Amino acid sequence: MTSLSNKVAFVTGGSRGIGAAIVKRLVADGAAVAFTYVSSAPKADALAAELTQQGGQVLAIRADSADAVALTAAIGQAAAAFGRLDILVNSAGIANGKAMEDHTLTEFRHMMAVHVEAPFVAAQAVLPHMPAGGRIITIGSNLAERVPGANTTLYATSKAALLGLTKGLARDLGPRRITVNLIQPGPTDTDMNPADGPYADWMRNQMAIPEFGRGADVAAFVAWVASEESRFVTGAALTIDGGMSI
Repeated sequence: MTSLSNKVAFVTGGSRGIGAAIVKRLVADGAAVAFTYVSSAPKADALAAELTQQGGQVLAIRADSADAVALTAAIGQAAAAFGRLDILVNSAGIANGKAMEDHTLTEFRHMMAVHVEAPFVAAQAVLPHMPAGGRIITIGSNLAERVPGANTTLYATSKAALLGLTKGLARDLGPRRITVNLIQPGPTDTDMNPADGPYADWMRNQMAIPEFGRGADVAAFVAWVASEESRFVTGAALTIDGGMSI
């Protein structure tokens, strides 16, 4: 028996980057996993096929997290396929780094839709399918609490909003023994923020451990929060950033 045997997870944005690492780890730990993707159909299909071939139960669903109707329908589809949902991981994310005066209101609303509205919608949609002892986990950012550089106003604002969402949901769902936690990664080597990118050296200079994290590092943290070992942790913002925030 592995730590998540007989559990069912739903992961948004699971076809690439941190999301894909989370899907792989949850499957490795014994969970059946449904995950969403928007435009990376070949990656999503390849990931689902790879994990299924290894003996996992995996379902890839095309759904834009910015579309509340599509996200709600995807959660319903996953619950129908697997019977229930024990774990929700809100991992879908976007980046839009530029000067404050260059942002549009449309960009602001889209950032909020993906990073804040989607976790709220997903939490509401998953609750009818989530038994006592469930887990709601959102992937935030260390920029929610410390912003060491310019051109991150929209991103940092949206990630900071998750602090309030996490604490409020933890209070609301505690009586049902459902925990709600926020995991805040720092620089992590993905296609969105590669370790050899133009700002990578600057980021490393801000860190106590001067190297980028791996998707697997974040996924391991998620797997622990999803497990029974974390049963008494809720409403927490858990940072994993190589000491960038200290």
